[in-house]
Amino acid sequence: AITFTNKAAGELRERLNVAVGAEAADIWAQTFHSACARILRSHISKIGYPSSFAIYDEDDKKKVLQSILKDMGVDEKRYDLRSIAGAISRAKDSLMTPEEFAQEQSPDPFKNITAQVYEKYERQMQNMGALDFDDMIVKTVQVLRECPEVLEYYQRKFRYVLVDEYQDTNHAQYVLCSLLAGGSGNLCVVGDDDQSIYKFRGATIANILDFEKQYPDAMTIRLEQNYRSTGSILNAANGLIANNRGRKGKTLWTAAVSAPARPALPIPATSAVCT
Repeated sequence: AITFTNKAAGELRERLNVAVGAEAADIWAQTFHSACARILRSHISKIGYPSSFAIYDEDDKKKVLQSILKDMGVDEKRYDLRSIAGAISRAKDSLMTPEEFAQEQSPDPFKNITAQVYEKYERQMQNMGALDFDDMIVKTVQVLRECPEVLEYYQRKFRYVLVDEYQDTNHAQYVLCSLLAGGSGNLCVVGDDDQSIYKFRGATIANILDFEKQYPDAMTIRLEQNYRSTGSILNAANGLIANNRGRKGKTLWTAAVSAPARPALPIPATSAVCT
């Protein structure tokens, strides 16, 4: 069971303990990054990194990039460090290597500088035995793709894969989940396309909108009862969100006494899509 925050992962574990008792200890209920760290500690040596790799936070990452820009003689006032870091992060979210990034022809000097920085950053991080947060996903995907025996091991281990907040996944996370569930095909994703607000972080709403195209045998379960709001709030939300393009139809309703039994117009709700 994979989710985004430590709090959500903790809640998952608590519910599993109640539902299945001692057997819950055999179930992974973790964030993307903690699950990937667990896999990488055992197998990252296969792609040239030490199993004792360090995990760099944003401040550590910034210092490495600053050092690279200084060695290159690049003026940070002209080429903003935050923008370069963001471009590298988006490339990793798309599983684009430094070589692939550099091969994209562009007259933009910023992109050319970023391509050089990305290549140097990747090499320096490997030399230091370090990963940033984006690398946690990217390197796990690399291990699974390049080491068939590791992929087979985890596909056998994880007979069922559940992904929470699927509307917030990026391309790298989508590939990771597809690989892990590729053995049994038992993939259940939970999410709400109307709550996809993290495109700026690399989230790809197509992951949830196209799920049934990618998995034509999927069963969709709509969780439409709302427990938090009154009918007037639901109707107001519907009037706004009905303008969204490319969304899945839903009809949210509430059992609250002060609210109508079912609003006439479709309103966003969490939906579960599973195979």
